[in-house]
Parts: sequence; C-alpha cells; structure tokens
Amino acid sequence: MASSPLPPPDTATARTRGAARELWRAVAGRVARTAAGVHRTWRRSLQFRVVTITLVASSVLVGGFAYLIADKITSILLESAKTDVKLRLESGADYATKQVALYNQPQEAQLQETIEGTVNYLAGGDPQQTSGVVVVITAQDFPVIQSRTAPAVDGVQRLISPELREAVADGNVASQIATGRLTGERTKYLAYGSPVPTRFGQIELYYLVPLARQDATAADARATVVATGVALVVLLGLLAALVTRLVVTPVRVAARTAQRLSAGLLDQRMVVNGEDDLALLAASFNQMATNLQRQILRLEEMSRLQRRFTSDVSHELRTPLTTVRMAADLIFAERDGFDPAVARSAELLQAELDRFEELLTDLLEISRFDAGFAMLDAEPTDLVPIVHRVVERLTGLAERVGVPIEVDLPEHEVIAEVDPRRVERVLRNLVGNAVEHGEGRPVVIRLGADETAVAITVRDHGVGLKPGEEKLVFNRFWRADPSRARQTGGTGLGLSISLEDARLHGGWLEAWGAPGQGAQFRLTLPARAGDRLTTSPLRLVPEDARLPYGGPGDAAPLTIGPAPGGALAIGPAPAREPDAAGAEVPS
Repeated sequence: MASSPLPPPDTATARTRGAARELWRAVAGRVARTAAGVHRTWRRSLQFRVVTITLVASSVLVGGFAYLIADKITSILLESAKTDVKLRLESGADYATKQVALYNQPQEAQLQETIEGTVNYLAGGDPQQTSGVVVVITAQDFPVIQSRTAPAVDGVQRLISPELREAVADGNVASQIATGRLTGERTKYLAYGSPVPTRFGQIELYYLVPLARQDATAADARATVVATGVALVVLLGLLAALVTRLVVTPVRVAARTAQRLSAGLLDQRMVVNGEDDLALLAASFNQMATNLQRQILRLEEMSRLQRRFTSDVSHELRTPLTTVRMAADLIFAERDGFDPAVARSAELLQAELDRFEELLTDLLEISRFDAGFAMLDAEPTDLVPIVHRVVERLTGLAERVGVPIEVDLPEHEVIAEVDPRRVERVLRNLVGNAVEHGEGRPVVIRLGADETAVAITVRDHGVGLKPGEEKLVFNRFWRADPSRARQTGGTGLGLSISLEDARLHGGWLEAWGAPGQGAQFRLTLPARAGDRLTTSPLRLVPEDARLPYGGPGDAAPLTIGPAPGGALAIGPAPAREPDAAGAEVPS
C-alpha cells in the first residue's frame, strides 16, 4: 500500500501557528467578554459590589490570620522537637563520654566495639527514643575510627552538611534541617550534633530525628485553619448578600416605582412593612408620590382650564370682532370724505383690527396645539415655489424698510412630504422677523436637500442675539428689544407656532445668533413623513460668522424638535461636525 506524502515542514508549522492563533483569539475573546460582563455587573449591581468587597476583604484578613496561626503551630512543633532532641543529645553525649573515657589512643582494639555498642544502645536501648531516630558517631579528625550508624541505613552522611560538621568539630552543639531518603520515603530530618570529648581528642555524636509526625500535624492544622477560613469567608459572603439584599430590595422597588411614576403612572406606591428606617423610606416615598400626583393633577387642571379659557375667549371674540370689522370696513371705505384727523383714526382702527384678527387666529392655532388637535396634512410638495411665494409676499415690506432679500435655491425641484400651509407659515414668520431685524442689510434664504432631509436657512445681518436669548426666542410673546418699533405689527406668537409646526413634522427648528453678526434660523424637515432626522443638509452656523461655534461671545444654537419617546426637546443643539457635503452631522 502506497503511503500518502507528508506535508512540507513549513506548511505544517504554518498550520500549527494558525491553529494556535485561532485558539488564542477564542480564549482572548471569551476572557474579554467575561471581563466585560463582570464590569457591567459591577457597575449596575450594588449588591454584587458589596458582596465582592466583603469576600475580598474577608479573604485577605482570614488568609493572613490563617497564615499566622499555621506558622505559629509549625514553630511550636519544631521547637518541641528541637527541645526533645537536644535533651536526648545531652544525655547521649554524657553516656558516650563515659564509654570512651578509658581509651587513650584511637588505635586501641576495643574502641571500635565500644563505639558500636554505644550507638546501638543510644538508638534502641533508651525507651524514650522515638521510632525512626538515627544515631551516628563519627571521628572527623581520626580516620582510623570508622563511623557507626544505628540503625544501619545508607545516605546518612549526605544529611549531615559540611557546615554542621565544621560547627560540631569546633566544639559547638549545632543543628540543621535536611531532607533525604533513608528508609524508603523522602523525609525531612532534624539533625543535631554534639562533640564527645576523649583522652585522645574529640569524636562527634549526631541525632537525626524524622519530622514526619510534626509535618503531618502541621499539615492537619493548616488544613483545619484553611477549611475554617474558607467556611468563614463563605458565611461572611452569604451574610453580606443577605444584609445587602435587605437594604437593596427596597431601593430597587423605589427605583421601579419612580420609573413608573415618571412614565405617567401616578397611582404607583411602595409597600410599607414594619416601622424601621426602610419602612420610613417607603412611607416618605409614598407621601412624596402623593404630593407630586396632587400637584401634577392640579397643574394639569390649571393648564386645561387655561387652554379652554384661551380657546373660549378666542371663539367668543369672533362674533363682536366680525361686527366691529364690518363697521370699521365701512368707515375705512368712506375715510376720504372725513376730516383728516378722523380719516387717520379710521386707518389706525383698520390696522389694529387687522392685528387683532391675526392675534385671534394665532391664539386659536396655539389652543389647537395645546389641546393636541393639530393635524398634519402631509403631501409631496415642491418647496421652491413656497419660498418664492413667501418672498413675493414680503417684498413690499422689505422695500419699505430698505432690506434686500437674496434667494439661493436649487435649479431643480426639491420634493418633500410636508404640509405646505404650515411650511409656508413657518417661512413667512422667519423671513418676516429677519426683515424686521435686518438693519438695512441683506437677508439670505437658502434651500438644501439630501436623500433623507430638506433644510431652509434664513440669515439676517442685524443686531443678532445676545448669549442666552436663543433659548428665549421661541417663547410666546417674547421680544428681544421691547422698546423696538415694530414694522409688521406681529402678534408675538409667530415663532411659537413655527416651533409647533416643526415638531408636528418631526423636524428641527434651530437658532444661532451673535451680537453684531446677525442671526440665522434653520428649519430641517424629513424628506418622507414619519422618518427620523439624523443630519441636516445645511449648516446652522453661517460660514461668514467671525467666531467659531463655542468661541467667546458666540451664542450657542437652540435645538427644538421631537425627542425619543415622542416628547418635545427644547435645548442647546447637539454638537455637529461638517460632513463631506458641508452639512452638519450630530456627534
């Protein structure tokens, strides 16, 4: 049978490296996801943080305590073993000294037998000796005397270090701990050595005591301490979790109840159990919710009455206004036959009646917005003719005040699904205000569009807006300069109605202004009704502004449009950066 050829070494290495990289990516990804989940839980759960901190702190404390206890037990056992061996060594040294005291020379024939008998007696003749003790007698300075060990085991010399031999040879009692294998298993030994004086010099006596029993006792003590510490840490963790749960649960219930209250469910309350601090918290929360509900219902009733009053007054004034209008029209038509003063009075009466009628119309429109009865009649509409109609209607006013109107419109159609009547009304208000505050300088109207939105900007070069006024310009009946003489006789509700019209379309109405640089208003509407706006085709801050947005003395733009959830957002516009086409993209 022919064997398949093996892949080249380079190919096999590349495959191995690729598999290792894939494994590393998988492990790293799993670790990153786990870390992200733990971090997310840490940030969101107070109970998890408290339990974790308790476990870590208690583990450190219990671990340190267990280490100290285990170390203390080990030291006590070792000191006990040293004391026992030291006593035996002293007794054995005295016995050995008496046995070899009769010999004057190391070459005497009976000396070796005496040493061997002494070792055997010290190893087994003493009933206090513990099983496993090894006794050694050596004569480092007298090679003719052979070392004797009882019981006879190999490897004893390796357990006696040169340092220990040197210390004993100098006439000192010394000790060491060494690990070796004498009787089969590798065991830790406590080696003690003492000099034995004779008439011809000095020999050395060593005791090697196994510490297996002490090690086992210390290991059992450590295991007991560790098990007790682990059980204590677990109990502390469970206790911390239980205590934290008792505190966190009412807080979570209060948070959920607060969320329901903020969602409009004003009848939500917390359950009060007991008379402790948590029960006091729940009772105080319920009392606060009750007061808020009472105040909100009171304000809603007042608002409803105010809207109804405005609507009723507006409707009731229609009848007498019609009568007065008929009489004023008759007087105005015959003014040429009157005295000049009476004729002038007729003209003033006609002008004020026109303004009064516009005010009533605007009040009725505002009342419909407040009552939620305003409806959007959206249809595909070309915005270019709407801009032209607005400019034509305001040309006479612009010529009278000496403000030229410049129009920058695309050559093609700009189609969007809008309510043409409302869009024309918004543009009429914006252009009329720009002409009113133009200070004889041009008013520029621009129209832009992209795939998702259309935008119209109205730019004037008048006195502009002071810092903070762009937040007030859409308020009802607000005027930048109350002492300023009006040319158009406006009602003070135009921009408020424009705001509502933009909101009804799901669009933005934004303002920018700076002292001495004029102002610019931008209306942005979705190209398709119901779409959500994300960007505008035109810039809000004009290119000829001397200061960049956010610089000293520059006014911040105001964004007015629908917020998430259908609420109306009124506040500073989000920071935007120009895209490739020069439009601004919310950052």
